[in-house]
Amino acid sequence: MEALETGSMLAPLLAIAPATVSWSPKVALVMIICNVIAIAIGKATIKQPNVGLQLPSSALFGGLSHGAMLGTISLGHIFGIGAIQGLAARGVL
Repeated sequence: MEALETGSMLAPLLAIAPATVSWSPKVALVMIICNVIAIAIGKATIKQPNVGLQLPSSALFGGLSHGAMLGTISLGHIFGIGAIQGLAARGVL
Protein backbone atom coordinates (compact mmCIF):
# COMPACT_ATOMS: atom_id res chain seq x y z
CA MET A 1 0.00 0.00 0.00
CA GLU A 2 2.85 2.39 0.82
CA ALA A 3 4.46 1.79 -2.57
CA LEU A 4 1.36 3.08 -4.31
CA GLU A 5 1.27 6.17 -2.12
CA THR A 6 4.96 6.90 -2.73
CA GLY A 7 4.53 6.46 -6.48
CA SER A 8 1.60 8.81 -6.54
CA MET A 9 3.56 11.39 -4.55
CA LEU A 10 6.49 11.28 -6.98
CA ALA A 11 4.41 11.42 -10.16
CA PRO A 12 4.01 15.24 -10.16
CA LEU A 13 7.76 15.66 -9.59
CA LEU A 14 8.62 13.33 -12.43
CA ALA A 15 6.23 15.17 -14.73
CA ILE A 16 8.13 18.46 -14.30
CA ALA A 17 11.60 16.92 -14.59
CA PRO A 18 13.39 17.98 -17.77
CA ALA A 19 14.14 15.39 -20.41
CA THR A 20 17.72 14.16 -20.40
CA VAL A 21 20.01 14.52 -23.36
CA SER A 22 20.98 11.38 -25.21
CA TRP A 23 24.68 10.77 -25.79
CA SER A 24 26.28 12.30 -28.85
CA PRO A 25 29.80 13.38 -29.84
CA LYS A 26 28.86 16.96 -28.85
CA VAL A 27 27.97 15.79 -25.34
CA ALA A 28 31.26 13.88 -25.11
CA LEU A 29 33.21 16.93 -26.26
CA VAL A 30 31.57 19.11 -23.60
CA MET A 31 32.42 16.55 -20.91
CA ILE A 32 36.04 16.26 -22.09
CA ILE A 33 36.48 20.03 -22.11
CA CYS A 34 35.02 20.30 -18.60
CA ASN A 35 37.39 17.60 -17.35
CA VAL A 36 40.42 19.31 -18.91
CA ILE A 37 39.39 22.59 -17.25
CA ALA A 38 39.00 20.81 -13.90
CA ILE A 39 42.44 19.18 -14.25
CA ALA A 40 43.96 22.60 -14.97
CA ILE A 41 42.22 24.07 -11.91
CA GLY A 42 43.38 21.15 -9.76
CA LYS A 43 46.96 21.35 -11.02
CA ALA A 44 47.05 25.07 -10.21
CA THR A 45 45.40 24.88 -6.77
CA ILE A 46 46.28 21.55 -5.12
CA LYS A 47 49.21 22.20 -2.76
CA GLN A 48 50.70 18.71 -2.93
CA PRO A 49 49.42 17.19 -6.18
CA ASN A 50 51.92 14.33 -6.31
CA VAL A 51 51.58 12.94 -2.76
CA GLY A 52 50.22 9.42 -2.54
CA LEU A 53 49.76 6.61 -5.02
CA GLN A 54 51.20 7.56 -8.41
CA LEU A 55 49.55 6.94 -11.75
CA PRO A 56 51.32 4.73 -14.32
CA SER A 57 52.40 7.59 -16.58
CA SER A 58 52.59 10.74 -14.50
CA ALA A 59 53.63 12.88 -17.49
CA LEU A 60 50.40 11.92 -19.27
CA PHE A 61 48.32 12.97 -16.25
CA GLY A 62 50.15 16.20 -15.48
CA GLY A 63 52.13 14.81 -12.56
CA LEU A 64 49.02 14.35 -10.40
CA SER A 65 48.71 11.49 -7.95
CA HIS A 66 45.84 9.01 -8.01
CA GLY A 67 43.85 10.94 -5.38
CA ALA A 68 44.41 14.30 -7.03
CA MET A 69 43.38 12.92 -10.42
CA LEU A 70 40.28 11.29 -8.95
CA GLY A 71 39.31 14.57 -7.29
CA THR A 72 39.84 16.67 -10.40
CA ILE A 73 37.98 14.26 -12.65
CA SER A 74 35.09 14.17 -10.16
CA LEU A 75 34.97 17.96 -10.24
CA GLY A 76 35.13 17.84 -14.03
CA HIS A 77 32.12 15.56 -14.16
CA ILE A 78 30.17 17.92 -11.89
CA PHE A 79 31.09 20.80 -14.22
CA GLY A 80 30.17 18.63 -17.21
CA ILE A 81 26.75 17.70 -15.89
CA GLY A 82 25.92 21.36 -15.32
CA ALA A 83 27.28 22.40 -18.71
CA ILE A 84 25.46 19.65 -20.59
CA GLN A 85 22.15 20.32 -18.86
CA GLY A 86 22.54 24.07 -19.35
CA LEU A 87 23.42 23.77 -23.03
CA ALA A 88 20.59 21.29 -23.57
CA ALA A 89 18.10 23.65 -21.93
CA ARG A 90 19.20 26.41 -24.33
CA GLY A 91 18.87 24.06 -27.27
CA VAL A 92 22.57 24.02 -28.15
CA LEU A 93 22.97 20.26 -27.66
